[in-house]
Amino acid sequence: QVQLIESGGGLVQAGGSLRLSCAASGRTFSNYAVGWFRQAPGKEREFVAAISRSGDITHYAYSVKGRLTISRDNAKNTRYLYMNSLKPEDTAVYYCAAAFKYSGVYVSANEYNYWGQGTQVTVSS
Repeated sequence: QVQLIESGGGLVQAGGSLRLSCAASGRTFSNYAVGWFRQAPGKEREFVAAISRSGDITHYAYSVKGRLTISRDNAKNTRYLYMNSLKPEDTAVYYCAAAFKYSGVYVSANEYNYWGQGTQVTVSS
């Protein structure tokens, strides 16, 4: 069992930056591929970014490519989502998820075994 706790959300002006953190407990994060998803009011949950178990592969949704960066710190058992040049359309609840996979990155929520509770990101215009 893996427990995931997101933090770092908040209110920011357009063009600003945030760093979201996803801390894992119960198992070492290095055994899991990790993804970030988001859900805006009235919309379905959508893929944002993913990093492979080994950290050598990352993948981003087209809408965030070049602005968001996913990274990892195995020593802290934490994954991060660095968010720059934020836009009002980035407003959503952001979730991290973990998949017990040996390789690759995954864009489908169905591939993930564990989810955090989410953290709200609000970008004002």
